[in-house]
Amino acid sequence: MPDQALSGPPLRVLVADDNPVVRAGLSALLDAHPDITVVAAARDGGEALACAARLTPDVVLLDVRMPGTDGLTALPELSRIAPVMMLTYSREPEVVAEALGKGASGYLVHGEFTAAELIAAVRDVRRGRPTVPDSLGVSYQPPPSSSHLQSTVSQSSEARPVPAAGLHRRALHQPDFGLSSREVEVMDLIAAGMNNRQIAATCFITEKTVKNHINRIFAKLHSSSRSEAIAHWLGTAHGGWSR
Repeated sequence: MPDQALSGPPLRVLVADDNPVVRAGLSALLDAHPDITVVAAARDGGEALACAARLTPDVVLLDVRMPGTDGLTALPELSRIAPVMMLTYSREPEVVAEALGKGASGYLVHGEFTAAELIAAVRDVRRGRPTVPDSLGVSYQPPPSSSHLQSTVSQSSEARPVPAAGLHRRALHQPDFGLSSREVEVMDLIAAGMNNRQIAATCFITEKTVKNHINRIFAKLHSSSRSEAIAHWLGTAHGGWSR
């Protein structure tokens, strides 16, 4: 089923992670979508609680291990304010089970999802559809009191399909220039204005790997700079693309 944007006002997301590069990367990725806006980026669970109480976001993305108040400690109170999706490097079954037992509506592990899958998961959690990959080996059982898991958007009112991360910026019939799926993802993030460090954090790869991808992208797009590559990618070079 194609990924679909939410109708109505933009989905308001709170990001909580102690790594500033991850916070910046996630914020840039989410904000690149017209139906999503990041209302705050917190450094730990305590700051996340304060921001959530003040801003009442629609979804919270929460790391598990953070200095000060960690994610699992802040989770029960946060989940009473908004659906919470854990976004972390911790994939231990006991940690996953504890998070879900404390009210998490989803659980994703860095390095095991694409940018497009993350965007889809954020929208699904908001709709009341929990995201817990089978690979984690833990079944999701919604707590009886978790009223926020009820879908607040009817299927009949959902808006147009939205393609993978960043593709809404270019024509659906535009050629991909022979780029691999990862290179497409990196190029979309370049077109969204991210630098190498932000792309590395968003894709959970090293900056060296990002540079290698960019070198191959430039070769395939016959470009020597970011701006030239973006012009070709978005179809603005040579008068745009046509069928």
